[in-house]
Amino acid sequence: MCKKCLIGLVLVVGAGLLIVNYLKLHKKNIAQGKRIVIQENQTANDVTKEVPYTLEAYARGLFVPWSIVFTSKNRLLVTERNGNIRVIENNVLQQKPLLTFDESSNKSEEGLMGMTLHPQYTQNKRLYVCLAYEKNDSLFDKVVELKDEGKSISITRIILDEIPAAQFHAGCRIKFGPDNKLYITTGDATEKNIAQDKSSLGGKILRINDDGSVPSDNPFPKSLIWSLGHRNPQGLDWHPITKQLVVTEHGPSGFDGPGGGDEVNVIVKGGNYGWPIVSHEKSQDGLISPLLVFTPAEAPASGMFYKGSAFPQFTNNFFFGVLKGEGIIRVILDEADVNKVVSYEKIVGVSVGRVREIVESPDGDIYFTSSNRDGRGTTLEGDDKIYRIHP
Repeated sequence: MCKKCLIGLVLVVGAGLLIVNYLKLHKKNIAQGKRIVIQENQTANDVTKEVPYTLEAYARGLFVPWSIVFTSKNRLLVTERNGNIRVIENNVLQQKPLLTFDESSNKSEEGLMGMTLHPQYTQNKRLYVCLAYEKNDSLFDKVVELKDEGKSISITRIILDEIPAAQFHAGCRIKFGPDNKLYITTGDATEKNIAQDKSSLGGKILRINDDGSVPSDNPFPKSLIWSLGHRNPQGLDWHPITKQLVVTEHGPSGFDGPGGGDEVNVIVKGGNYGWPIVSHEKSQDGLISPLLVFTPAEAPASGMFYKGSAFPQFTNNFFFGVLKGEGIIRVILDEADVNKVVSYEKIVGVSVGRVREIVESPDGDIYFTSSNRDGRGTTLEGDDKIYRIHP
């Protein structure tokens, strides 16, 4: 156990015990290639063969690519923050967007962001996006249902509108869960108190039916809220075995609290994750503390469990891109208990700059996007790019 790096805390959550591991405050970001062990002698992925991998630039010349979905093995869609949905087919990025949202606001961190496929996409060709737009001098997010028509994409309906948004903390990661419900992350829109307000959709994780209606088994009557007390979550995925939802979240950045405090959270139904009442190492009865905390900020921007077999050493590991920390963080969880972290490390091996999205392709490769044209990074030649990690 790395006693210099973390403190083990035991918190009572509901009827059970949740072991929560914290990083102590430290001066530098995580170094690439350095593995930090938290729990020794835990049950981790039993790997008999580690497959080496290479990294290549798969596509170039994108503008702040935010979300990727694979509609087939040879075709993927990508959102650009300035409002475009682009297509890459047979390894070729098409110059003409399939659809452009002219109303998309991208003055700063907001814009056209999350995208996901309907669970029955192969039959109905439906997909969903989340974008920020301006209305009556205010910014809002909305979730829009689309239909993929091959050479173009059409808008079919808006399923959720007027989610609080701002140029910062706009949330907007969307993904269908194992229960076929649509989960939506929302930020506090720089109004931190709304994260605790159950009458506001800001600072929450929402759970909705695919038509925008409220699921009957949501934790709060007639409410879309699944969990609350979030500052700006932008990554989510479900553990392949336990089906538990794991979310990454940006911590405070100075104006609303001490810098750092980025989080990885295991989400429970109706849970309150504390913002803005607590952050960093602070805790309070009735509030759920993070699985991991990173200070200084790494700026986690996505989240993915690797489910494939192309890289057996990665199976069931949790990955997320980091913006400020520039890279990908791999978290190895205890196979018997998702609430325990075995170790984590930053991988990639070469400098690609700020990393946003990370996804697994149908053949088990890992794709991720750079975000160096977002106004906060150093633009490299050919940016922004989609990279591919493959055997």
